[in-house]
Amino acid sequence: MDRNNEEEVIRNYQKGEKMMILLFAQWCINHDLDPVTIYEEAYPYQDKNKELVDALELTVPKQESDHIDPETLLEVLSLYGNDDLAFVVSELISRKDLK
Repeated sequence: MDRNNEEEVIRNYQKGEKMMILLFAQWCINHDLDPVTIYEEAYPYQDKNKELVDALELTVPKQESDHIDPETLLEVLSLYGNDDLAFVVSELISRKDLK
């Protein structure tokens, strides 16, 4: 794989990762949950997540948002290696019966 292809793969991954963060943030908003608090529960030793803060600026009020399927959110979180966050979200879904 040449250098240009490698850079393209990296850019696509980063773009997808940003969409994953936005999906998580919007799902939280749709369920009146604080995405920062949930993220900190999953990753208590990490610094503030700048990408999450940026994504919060792109979310819309829950009345304006499309439904986000919880299974889809969990799959996307796992796809990008956010297993701890997927676990916390899964626990929230089962405890609060979030659809």
